[in-house]
Parts: sequence; C-alpha cells; structure tokens
Amino acid sequence: MKKRTSAILAALILSATVVFSGCGRPAEVADDATVSTPSRVGLVESQPASSASDGKIPVISSGDKDYSYQLTDGGADISYGAILHCWSWSFKTIEENLPAIKEAGYTSIQTSPINECKVGDDGGMELFGDGKWYYHYQPTDYKIGNYQLGTEDEFKQMCSKAAELGINVIVDVPLNHVSSDMSVVSDNIKNLCDEPFHEVGEIASYSSRKQVTQGDLLGLHDLNTQDKSVQNYILEYLKSVIAAGASGFRFDAAKHIELPDDKETFASDFWPTVLDNGAKFQYGEILQGENDRIDAYAQLMHVTASNYGESIRRIASGNLSVSNIESYGSSKVDDSRFVTWVESHDNYCNDGSWENYEESEIEFGWAVIAARAGGTPLFFSRPAGSSTDDQWGENKIGAAGDDGFKSANVTALNHFRNEMAGLGETLSNPDGDERHVLLIERGDKGAVILNSGSSDYVLDAATVLADGTYKDKVTDAEFTVSGGKLTGTVPAGGIIVIY
Repeated sequence: MKKRTSAILAALILSATVVFSGCGRPAEVADDATVSTPSRVGLVESQPASSASDGKIPVISSGDKDYSYQLTDGGADISYGAILHCWSWSFKTIEENLPAIKEAGYTSIQTSPINECKVGDDGGMELFGDGKWYYHYQPTDYKIGNYQLGTEDEFKQMCSKAAELGINVIVDVPLNHVSSDMSVVSDNIKNLCDEPFHEVGEIASYSSRKQVTQGDLLGLHDLNTQDKSVQNYILEYLKSVIAAGASGFRFDAAKHIELPDDKETFASDFWPTVLDNGAKFQYGEILQGENDRIDAYAQLMHVTASNYGESIRRIASGNLSVSNIESYGSSKVDDSRFVTWVESHDNYCNDGSWENYEESEIEFGWAVIAARAGGTPLFFSRPAGSSTDDQWGENKIGAAGDDGFKSANVTALNHFRNEMAGLGETLSNPDGDERHVLLIERGDKGAVILNSGSSDYVLDAATVLADGTYKDKVTDAEFTVSGGKLTGTVPAGGIIVIY
C-alpha cells in the first residue's frame, strides 16, 4: 500500500483544520471517534433481508467470473446495499453507465442536486474554473433540471432505466438556502410570503443553535423554514422528484434547519412536513461537531457518520484495531441509521486530503464499510483522470468519474454486501497486538479479511464460519474452515473476500 507516511500526516492535518461542506460553507472539526473495546465483538442481528421475489437479479458476468447477487429493494432494504455517488455526472451519463453500475453491485445511485441553479461563468462546464460544481448546491428555484446535469425529461428517462435494472435513485437536495446572488433567485421563491428568508445574518458562532439554524452560510440566503408556504413549496418539489422516478433524498446542510424541539423562538415542524413526501430512504448531512443534535435528527431520518469517515481514512496508516473502527461515532444513534463513506465530495473538494490517498487505500477503507453490518456505505466517484497529483483530472461537469467505483475489489465487496444482507457481524484482529489484520465475519456465511502489513500473513484464526473450502472472489486463493479455525494466506496489503 502506498503513501503510508503521507496518510498519517493527512490524519494529523485533518484533526486541526476546518473542512467545508457541499455549498462551500465551513463546518466544525469533527471529534476523534476512538473507543476502547475488546478485539472481538458479538453478533449484532439486523432486520431480515427481502426475499428473492423482492428483486433477485439473475447471474451477471463480471469479466470471467459469475456473481449471483441480490439488489435489495424497498424502503428499509436500501440501507442494506451500497450507494454510488455519481458526483456531477449528468443524467445521460448516469443512464449510459447504469448497466456497469448494476454489475458492480450498487443498489442505489446518488445524483448531485437536480434543482435549477445559477448558470456558471458563460455557461461553463468545468468542475472548478468556468462552471463550478458547487453552483448546483445553491438553488435558484425548486424545479427539476439545470444546465449542468440535464433536463427534467432526461432525469425521468434515467430514473426509468434505473428502475428497470432494480437500482434506486437518491437525489441530493439543498433545502436550507438558495444562491447568494439574489438577482438569480426565482420570483416563485421571493413571493412565497412576506419574509421568505431569515434575516439573522451570517453564522458567527457554532455555539449558538439559533445561529446554526437561522443564519446564512457564507452569504447563502437562508430560507425561512418556519413559514408554511416555504415548507409546502419544498414539499411539492420533493413529491415531484419522487413522481419523476426517484426513491429517496440526501439533504444537504440538514443540521442547519431547526427541529421541532429546538427553542420555541425558532423551532418548527419543517422536517415532519417535508419528510412526508413518499420517499423510501432519506438521510441528512449532519457533520458531527458543536450543536449537531445528531441523535435528534436520527429519529427523523438516516444521518451521516462524518467522524467515522475520518477514522476510516486513518486506517490507511496500517492500524486496523477493532477498537479504532468499531464505533460509528455516536452511542446515541443506532448503527443502522448511519450513512458511511471513506471520503465524501466535501472532503475531496475542500480539505486537501485527496492527494494523500491512492485508489488502493480508498479500496482498503471501502472494504471495511462495505463489509460491516451497520451503516449504508456511499462510494464517492472521483473525477475522471484525477490522481494524487491532479485533483480535477479531466475537469468536466457531466462526465463520468474514474473507474475506481467498478474495480475488481470494489465489485467483489459490493456483491459480498448484497449476499450478507441482514446477517450480523463479528470483528476481530487475528494477529493480536500487531493490529495489521482485520477479520470481518457476517453470520456464518462469509468474511472479508484485510492485511495492512508489508508481509504476507499466514492466517490461523478462530472463526464462526461454517466448515468448508472458500475461494477469494478476486484471486481464487483458497481458505479453509475446519473445527472453528480459518486458515490461508492473506497477501501484504491484500483484501480477501470469501463466502
């Protein structure tokens, strides 16, 4: 595995810097998520997976290998699968790539915001430069379609194709604010009521819950989310997106919108109102830190595990201790309510960490979050042509990202996740205090084994797997289970997937 030293340095830098969120706003530094537990945890049973009749997909060829797997369907079942974040891909691009996305084992895709937005410099289509990816995080109206991603008809066509393939569509939605340029904001919004925007001014302190929820983020005009006309306008938009074929939503800057039990002077029923939109799966971007109230948001929707993402990025340094990765970052939130990632578009675009992680290290982190029973993992598609020396690569809005989302390892891990839906997990470090080897077992059916060390590891570990001979889904390397012992060789820097 490459760049171990730079990965460690990045972790140190991350702990001392300010990171930014989707619309370019500053977000609090996440606290370290460190727990002290035994190196082995017991089984945690989840809800049962959907039956084969709910969406069993025929055997699909991936290279010279065949995989029989299930793309889960239905409300709760979306959380059992993996989401591909098609970041800044156009609707046409997503549609063209849906067969490959399905073959790679994703149950859902997530689009960038599809609302109307400010047109970038001269209609430019660069991620950064003439165009700017973050403009679609700054709505001008809540209507489907924008110059960056495509038209409403193209969105509907993409959703229809996704439905044919059993893939769910999750739409990213900024509901907290509109553009900082009031001249481009639609009269539809300006005329909703006498006061369609909060007038608190820019957020000056995250220690004030009122400022967090009522203030402007970097000059982006904060919607008056207490007003029923604003709520209903947004609700109708969300319903129209579901009617067009989407299955769910990701809510940008969710913690910046008040809750029903906040202080009476600014509390509202915004969330109970807009969440009643017909979606199967909804989650809010709750960057953990001061005044996040993540446990309260988790009662209403799934929530992001930003602290956990930071912990997962740190494992690239080689320490795979169960105690470092076991907790999702909040004891008040059930594990099933989290959306997890190795990196998000915010991390990639804003905190400088992109240059510290090779594709192999992203895969290593993905192995952990995809294999585990808790959380719903989100794979961020980096820009096509990007590298640790070139952040933006081909630098085109609308284009597909690089091929990392469908690599052999990532594909095998996604299929593993689908096969293990509903099974509990057992985590252990077979190499004891060395903590370079991690064993993630799901029920007695399968396991993912990681070796972050620089030498091959001869495995002879206690296991709950059923007796038999298993072959790694990528290399065909054999592993044997007999009498409660799992044996085989895990290569240096290797990811093993068996079931």
